[in-house]
Amino acid sequence: MSQFNPSQSFASGTSETLAEAERDRLLQMLRRKEETWPEWGRACQILQKAGYSPQSIFEATGFEPIQQNQIIVSFQIYTNLYDLKAPNVVLDYFAERRSDVLYEFRILGQRDRVKAATLAVEHQLDADEAHLIAKDLRDVARVQELPQGFTEAPGDMVAYECWRLARQQSDLQERSRLIGRGLRFVSSQEARQHLEKLLTDFSVVKPLMAPTLPLYRLDQSDDMPRIVPVIGRWPLVTHDLVSVPVIASESSFQVVQHHSAAAWVAIPGWQVLLQAEDPMAFLASSDELSLPIPDPVEEVLVILDRSQRQWSGDSYFLYEEQGVLRANWFSSNPEMKLLGRIILIIRPHRISKDLSSLESDLWQVDE
Repeated sequence: MSQFNPSQSFASGTSETLAEAERDRLLQMLRRKEETWPEWGRACQILQKAGYSPQSIFEATGFEPIQQNQIIVSFQIYTNLYDLKAPNVVLDYFAERRSDVLYEFRILGQRDRVKAATLAVEHQLDADEAHLIAKDLRDVARVQELPQGFTEAPGDMVAYECWRLARQQSDLQERSRLIGRGLRFVSSQEARQHLEKLLTDFSVVKPLMAPTLPLYRLDQSDDMPRIVPVIGRWPLVTHDLVSVPVIASESSFQVVQHHSAAAWVAIPGWQVLLQAEDPMAFLASSDELSLPIPDPVEEVLVILDRSQRQWSGDSYFLYEEQGVLRANWFSSNPEMKLLGRIILIIRPHRISKDLSSLESDLWQVDE
């Protein structure tokens, strides 16, 4: 079988503009579902880059926007495998099938994608199993050093995560399930022995618990300061007064945006902020951070101290993953570089418009 080459572009495929004849050919291929799924992914990517919306492509081909996104991402992952010279058996396997499995590997770095794809072919994984494998490899990649006996082979990395979780389990059924899963994927003999030892050693290693997030609700109106520009020191001239720009505040936290592209937000002088050496803030929806922030879902202001980059098990940190900032807690010193510690997460001031709710929640009212 001739191997699909993702680096081969369609005519005009690298251009922002797309010739009408080429566009019609791509749309017809998608509508008739000709060729293989990588060709579909590449076609959708070319059409979208040329300015066609996912909805218009759907109306012309029947490929729903969510399906377009999946095969485009899967095609990009397939391209990663090709560029990194993954084994031919892996490239040939995914050239014909299982775009849904490759899609699950989007959370991994490029080299870990090769490991995951190789494991998926060896064990003929479906999308659900691939999802678990991707999570295992991602979590293990953050470990600074694997225990002796576990190698960096993908099977051993999955086996290590199963071994680690099994040791923390007091439920024998769940413990056995994890051991069995680890033995399914394990590569080295020494790693296998670590897992088999758990079949007779029932001691439980208490896991390090994730710390409580430093979450604070602005409950009092006085907690919300007003930012006022400073004109200068008296005596002043008229120009001093008229040269001060109008400053408008935005969002629930009164963020101030200025034409200089800098923004400021005023926060009460709590001790945790006074002790921070290099504090800075960013806004986010509470459900975007992948942190255990309880409901309700709302805009929050996250304060981090960029100077605190040394790992500590009682804090959450920012780190970089494929050029994007992520936030997480690590039970052990991670391999990647930490970029700052989260010292405070602030919820906005919530004003109740229902007096009956204030009567039922008396803790909201000052005595």
